This record gives sequence, C-alpha cells and structure tokens, in this order.
Amino acid sequence: MGRLKHISILIPEGDCSITHIEATHQIFSSLNDLLNRLERPELFQVQLVGLHREAQVKKGLFRVYPDIVIDDLKHTDLVIIPAIQESVERGIEMNKVLGEWILKQYKNGAEIASFCIGSFLLASTGLLNGRKCTTHWSAASQFKALFPEIELLPDKIITDEGGIYTSGGALSFQNLIIYLVEKYAGRDTAILAAKTFMIDIDRNSQSPFMIFNAQKEHDDGPIGKVQEFIETNLQEKLSVDQLAGMVAISRRNFERRFKKATSNSILEYIQRVRIEAAKKSLETSGLHVNEVMFNVGYTDIKAFRNTFKKITGLSPIDYRNKYNRRAVRMN
Repeated sequence: MGRLKHISILIPEGDCSITHIEATHQIFSSLNDLLNRLERPELFQVQLVGLHREAQVKKGLFRVYPDIVIDDLKHTDLVIIPAIQESVERGIEMNKVLGEWILKQYKNGAEIASFCIGSFLLASTGLLNGRKCTTHWSAASQFKALFPEIELLPDKIITDEGGIYTSGGALSFQNLIIYLVEKYAGRDTAILAAKTFMIDIDRNSQSPFMIFNAQKEHDDGPIGKVQEFIETNLQEKLSVDQLAGMVAISRRNFERRFKKATSNSILEYIQRVRIEAAKKSLETSGLHVNEVMFNVGYTDIKAFRNTFKKITGLSPIDYRNKYNRRAVRMN
C-alpha cells in the first residue's frame, strides 16, 4: 500500500464554519471506512490543524481541539481552508500566521483548497494572483474590490488552478470534496462517495442560486439616481445616452462612473435587474413565460431566453419548475 495522502483541515483563529470542518473530516474519514469494507486500502490521513491546541468558534459556542499544531506538522499533501466568518479584514489579520504557513506548505509541494469565503484568506497569501477562483456569490463585489488582480468567477462551483482549488458558497464545498476524491482516487471512488453522502456529483454552477443585489454602497449620487430609475422603469426601452442625459454627464464619463460605482456596465446592470425581476415572478406567480418577459422589458423571446440562461444557468421554464411550488404541483 502506498503512503496515505495527508489532509490538513485548518482551524482558523476566530469564528469559522464548523460545518466545513466537521463534514470534511467525516467525508474523508468515512470514505476510508467504506474502502475497508470493500477490502480496498485506505487512502487518507485526516487531521485537524490549528495554531493552538484548543480553539473556540461561533463566539465560544463550540470548542475544537486540533490533532496537531502547525509547528509540529512535518508534511501535508492538501490544506483545506474553511469559511472564516469574522469580518474580512479582522479574519485576515487574526490569521496572518496561518496565511504564512499556507504559503509555505504550497511552496513545499502541498495543494491548497478554500471553501466559500475562505477564499479571502487564501487570496491574502498572494497565491491566487493571476489565477482564477470562486467564492460565495454574495461576496463577489467585496472580493473584486479587495483583490482586483485575481480573476473571480462567481458563477463557478469549483476552480482548479495549478494545485489551488476554490469552491463557491456555503454547502457547495461538498462538490469540491468529491472533485478532490476523484482526482486522488478515481471516478469510481468519487461516485461511491457521492452516492453515500447524496451529493450531486456534477453540479458545476452557482448561477441558479445567485441573487442580484444592486451595488448601492457608493457615494455617487447621480449614479444612484440612475439605478433607481432603471429599477422602476423595467418596461421602458432604456439607452445609455438617455440615462447619461438624465444626470447631465457625458456618455464616456457616465459609463466610467457607473462601472466604478456598481461593478457592472450599464447594459449588464439593466440586464441583471430585469432578469432578477423575471426570476422573482417565475418563483411566485402563475404567469406564462411570455407575460413575464414583457413585464420586465423584453419583446424578443429568443433574446430573453438566451439572456436568462446566460445569467442563471437555466431556461425560464426550468427555473420556474425548480423554484415555483405551483409549477411542481402542475407537473
């Protein structure tokens, strides 16, 4: 039997996701048990790794006792970073030593995986510079603002960049675990793990779960006025020149200021506001898709379907069937 692959599940300082820690430990450890029952060799050595022998999480509600502290760990193959639930700046500062250790492990040949907003700590090490990554879709704007040199793909469930892995929001970390199991142990073992833990093995997009929250935490008053106008006039045919004229700004300057304030181009913003309104209608009403389309300002059904699928990953009908209970009963 070859050497077991050592997996380090980090216990960061401050509040972090106890779900990420416990479930990751359970899946990899239980997989060893499953393989034993199939008379196949174990694959993983799993340890909780921290800065101290005891950590308090969830404001002291839980205590975690790492198996080993970072100074005593001689070698690891995979470092897993759970979501850190402190404020971003505080979480990074509290775990500066852990970030330095992560960087050292990567240089020594270990692979690194972050779950959800654990990507912020990973990004702070510089390892994601020039690479693609993902995070929880709701944290995308904040991530882009803090780390503009990193290519964020907020619709993705998983990214894999040179031995550095990231996963999307919340429970999508399970998909990254299955991905890693397949990479280390083969498709058959990954299928076994996915079936045992009832994880959708090939889910690859956060898009159906994303909610567009218009970026309004800026101090550009004229741009805020335009945002409000767009959101209350969905059925109108809107042009960039018309919107720029409303606030007496040149088109070029208006486009620049709008992108800086909202992280979207004007046309992207209009599309996202309209599609978000369409999503809400499909979730709650019994309107026909064509009626929804007209209500949010589209007149071309093909263009509406294509834009809807591009943003959500689903067709309007599939989206309604997924989220509207009335549609489920009708089917």
